[in-house]
Amino acid sequence: MARPSEFDRDEAIASAIRVFARHGYEAASTSDLIEGMGIGRQSLYGAFGDKRRLFLEALRRYSDGSLALMNEALAGGSPREAIEAALLVGLGDAEDLETGCLGVGSIVEFSRTDAEVNALNDAAATLVVAAFAARVKDGIAAGAFDPGLDPQAAGRMLLTLRSGLKVAARGGAGEDELRQAARLALRGLS
Repeated sequence: MARPSEFDRDEAIASAIRVFARHGYEAASTSDLIEGMGIGRQSLYGAFGDKRRLFLEALRRYSDGSLALMNEALAGGSPREAIEAALLVGLGDAEDLETGCLGVGSIVEFSRTDAEVNALNDAAATLVVAAFAARVKDGIAAGAFDPGLDPQAAGRMLLTLRSGLKVAARGGAGEDELRQAARLALRGLS
């Protein structure tokens, strides 16, 4: 009979996200993960199987959390205000490397070489584009955005911008600089 886990799985995954965000998948050693998660080697393998399974679970959890933050931001204010808020929420920063975007990091690290990572990132991207496209449609209906816009194309552009903003934040861009970039893009929707 298996022994019950002696750690909080949610906390362990949150800690693994930070380790993978700091180091990336390949460079995160088992020792880094054990230390960062505060669990033993046997617990890591018993609970998660291996480093790869842990990474996939961490990526899934990160993507779900990031989408929840975006959806919360998209729910408030005018379409323009909501999109700006969603572009800027949870970007991370250069001072805390553990706040980096696990999704963008995995795309850079794996490119299109891993089917499971691709599937997770593609599903997350589809949801982000749909969420942005819905608010773009709201903006068109309200007369705030160009009626000739393709909401799906605008949603893809906003996803690309958000990914770039995450990289810029990790590279040291400040809040004002990031907000200016978001606002410039939003002017293009008018």
